[in-house]
Amino acid sequence: MSDAMTKPQTEDGEPFGAAPHERPVPRISIQAFCEFPDTGAALQRAASDRRLSKAHVNVQLGGVDAAVEHLGQHATPNLLIVETRLQGQTALDEIDRLADVCDPATKVLIVGRVNDVHLYRELVRKGVSEYMVAPVSPLNIIEVISGLYLSPDAAPIGRVVSFVGARGGAGSSTLAHNVGWCIAERLHINTAIVDLDLPFGTAGLDFNEEPGQGVADALSAPERLDDVLLDRLLIKAGEHLSLFTAPAMIERNYDADNDAYESVLDGVRQVTPCVIVDLPHLWTPWIKQTLLASDEIVIVAAPDLASLRNGKALADMLKTARPNDAPPKLVLNQVGVPKRPEIPVKDFSETMGLPPSLILPFDPGLYGSAANNGQMLVDMKPNSQTAQGIALIAEILTGRAPQAANKSSIFSMLKGKKRA
Repeated sequence: MSDAMTKPQTEDGEPFGAAPHERPVPRISIQAFCEFPDTGAALQRAASDRRLSKAHVNVQLGGVDAAVEHLGQHATPNLLIVETRLQGQTALDEIDRLADVCDPATKVLIVGRVNDVHLYRELVRKGVSEYMVAPVSPLNIIEVISGLYLSPDAAPIGRVVSFVGARGGAGSSTLAHNVGWCIAERLHINTAIVDLDLPFGTAGLDFNEEPGQGVADALSAPERLDDVLLDRLLIKAGEHLSLFTAPAMIERNYDADNDAYESVLDGVRQVTPCVIVDLPHLWTPWIKQTLLASDEIVIVAAPDLASLRNGKALADMLKTARPNDAPPKLVLNQVGVPKRPEIPVKDFSETMGLPPSLILPFDPGLYGSAANNGQMLVDMKPNSQTAQGIALIAEILTGRAPQAANKSSIFSMLKGKKRA
């Protein structure tokens, strides 16, 4: 097993990976019976979340009475969620009624209105899996459900960060590769860059590596992708960095289905703390599915009308489909091209409904030289505004806060470039 596929950690030993509420819930059936509309609404929002996409969830009102009546006539689900408005011994007596109609293997989650340690202990003694105090939030519900089905010995899984361009040529792939390199080599977090632009991917070129068949081989038989095969397919590009390169061959047809892409990314995140996904500028069901399932999304745009139109459509769709997630990050790239009319950053941001997390200046000399030499921008010219900006977005995405002095100097330089 390569060093880049070891236990998730940073250079100081601090674990890195998906948070508990970011773990997908397995394919289970969940039946919920609520007493109050606010709990029902929170459960409905949780049910539509990407992390519960594999679970079958049914939410209805009625509390324990409705649960007992329903389970007397139907099969018991994998997880039963029941809300009670009662307290103390009366609540315990009410919950006892579930034992007659509930399968012993079913996990039971009780939602109550009182923060009572004694009640909690008695419920656990009776076999209840967890007790939550209302009001409950969708993310809190997802985290609890995920925890119920997570083995204490389960290894951490990685966080998936997807980069997508608002238009072709916005620089999404270049940013994805450089940010991934920075996370691996500067923050010392084990990272895998997955290039999903199968016919035209540039990860091999950017890192001066032979591309091979990496991702394409994995997608052709995702059921075979175990740790051993993954270790063989990944290219070691640094102490903490691995590449899952695209073949970059137009002679071959690529017809993997949606589930194959999901399986491959799930396999990579099982062994790598940080997974950077470089998405092509296309719109297909698997690309949409990959975006919706990502832990973080970065939209890379240029300050022009096509980027604004497409970027806003993307941002609006993602905000609607991922209501329990943070909005995507916006990177404005190639700002300040001489003699080119540009949409002002303020207007671009207001129309998108997103503040830019990073503004990168137009620097064709640096980008061209790095691309031709197969070098990273940060490695080639570490003191440039572009390099400092890439380091900043890497720190933002990983939760490693940048130094305040560095942050202010970056943005003051960028503003100065804009005024010039």
